[in-house]
Amino acid sequence: MKAGVWLPLFDELADPRVIADLAVEAEAAGWDGFFVWDQIAWRAPVVAVADPLVCLAAAATVTSRIALGPMVSPLARRRPTKLARETVSLDRLSNGRLILGVGLGSDRFAQEYSRTGEPVEDRTRAELLDESLEILRAAWTGEPVHHSGAHHLVDNLTFEPRPVRGTIPVWVAGFPGNLRPLRRAAAHDGFFPVNLTAADQLAEAVDRVKGLREDPSRPFDVAIDLAPGTDPAPWLAAGATWVLTDLDPTTLRLADVRAMVREGPYAPTPG
Repeated sequence: MKAGVWLPLFDELADPRVIADLAVEAEAAGWDGFFVWDQIAWRAPVVAVADPLVCLAAAATVTSRIALGPMVSPLARRRPTKLARETVSLDRLSNGRLILGVGLGSDRFAQEYSRTGEPVEDRTRAELLDESLEILRAAWTGEPVHHSGAHHLVDNLTFEPRPVRGTIPVWVAGFPGNLRPLRRAAAHDGFFPVNLTAADQLAEAVDRVKGLREDPSRPFDVAIDLAPGTDPAPWLAAGATWVLTDLDPTTLRLADVRAMVREGPYAPTPG
């Protein structure tokens, strides 16, 4: 099992310097990953929100081992060509430690789509997500990108430099009961199922994703989020390879987060 700190960048944590300090402490305490939310806004009582890529860049410069990434980035509201540049720059800054978490996102929590003129329909956002992933994968090869889709055009552009290891791992978030996110996850490097309430739901989802993968020999991660103090053993048995900290953004306090980080990763209860 690998364990990752997963933080909403809200209020007391809406400062890249604070996030960089926490990343240093997470690496020293033995955590394997350091991941952050990607939001434009959040509902009350949250007021302040920080940018994930800027915070991760700050964290990358003061760490050397720990994996880093946005978890998850709703690609429907990001321009894929700009994100191609941003992800490679962050990957190279961190010496190949970037993991890109992606998903549809949701207008439910802060109306950050409807209040900014972004598409809110699931189908449209899914199309944008798939096109963006296609463009990113092509851009990371360093070869000319030719893409003419319903939403994006990339006409013979080459994106150099390439990622440190030639590509960047992509984890796809989604509801495990829907086939499309399972197919999307199976085509990439990891799956982050959301809204799970029991380990047997995870086991079923993992089995379905395995059946959809073209090359089962390729490394593939399954990440779940658990409240600190939860025994991860049943979830590991169900197929999880990563456990991330599930924190309530409305009650988030820097002192509590720092104490959790310093305590280090939780381990399965011996049974």
